[in-house]
Amino acid sequence: MTTTSTPSSPSPRRSTCPSWSEGRPTRPSRWWCACSRAGRARRSGFTDGDPLATARAAQLRGTFVTIDEKWRQAISDPLATAEGPWLTGKVAAIAGGGLSGPEGGVGFGIAWLCARSGANVAVLDRDREAGERAVELIRELGVDAEWIELDIMDDASCQTAVAAAKERFGRIDVVADSIGGGSVESILTVSEEEFDATMTLNFKSAWMLIKHVAPAMEDGGAIVTVSSGATEGRGPGMAYTFAKHALEKLTIGASQTLASRRIRVNCVRVGMIWGAFAAKGMTEDRRELRRKSVAMQIEGNSWDIASAGFFLLTEQARWVSGQVFSVDGGGMSAAARGNVGSAGSPDPGKGE
Repeated sequence: MTTTSTPSSPSPRRSTCPSWSEGRPTRPSRWWCACSRAGRARRSGFTDGDPLATARAAQLRGTFVTIDEKWRQAISDPLATAEGPWLTGKVAAIAGGGLSGPEGGVGFGIAWLCARSGANVAVLDRDREAGERAVELIRELGVDAEWIELDIMDDASCQTAVAAAKERFGRIDVVADSIGGGSVESILTVSEEEFDATMTLNFKSAWMLIKHVAPAMEDGGAIVTVSSGATEGRGPGMAYTFAKHALEKLTIGASQTLASRRIRVNCVRVGMIWGAFAAKGMTEDRRELRRKSVAMQIEGNSWDIASAGFFLLTEQARWVSGQVFSVDGGGMSAAARGNVGSAGSPDPGKGE
């Protein structure tokens, strides 16, 4: 009896490879080829004695050849450091960190969040009462805090306050400057004195503070400035708009200057939030109009801004510098864009 053997059919192509399914070309993808080469090299020992091949094989396995031990756990588990104190052993100097009313402000919010995360806090503020209120609440979190007088408009005061903070705490690691404000006068009617004061309060003051605090800071620290959505303004209050534009450029420039010391400098651009500053003399109708002008139709508050500023001060933002972050609920709504008044805020005299 004659037997005949049936030729074995060719092995089917791997259907699991993305490049061989769903009508894609049958040529193996570069990714698959590279992985295959790396796998063969590892199995055959070809990577031994070849650092480049070893590094390539390790990279394809999804690991890193050289990495700081400090970040190894964070890379293997991105949420490993999401909880717990981020600033333990650090010292935060917060300009405008006083508690100036029941609503509080951005400065106090940043100071409190830093303290909750383990930092000792120098509360730099002109108002002694507000500063001491903030210190009392911060100390309840189990950290050290001290009010230090600061007149942000005066260069000598900035220098003295920085020196006092360094002497009191022994170091300065992170800094935030939330002080600002200004006129809503037209560019044609604002006085020279008021124009200069607005520029000093919102721009020059930050330059003076950074100039004095940067040399006193530890390497690897962080600085946060606070700008405003008024930079998009086209109506009255242009002196304030100019000043905040300058502040943002100062932030970007300082980030380059201090990069060699790994001191990060970023800016938070504030939308139309409800806080101590906005609450002064604002009617409920005006407040509701502001809320409706926000794209998300949600009213923000100082804690929304403080949370962003706090994040930028921590090591979680270790590779972020020279950036301006808008925290504004998505900006102005489409309905409000044609109804812009003072410094980017909806005109209270017009409907939505």
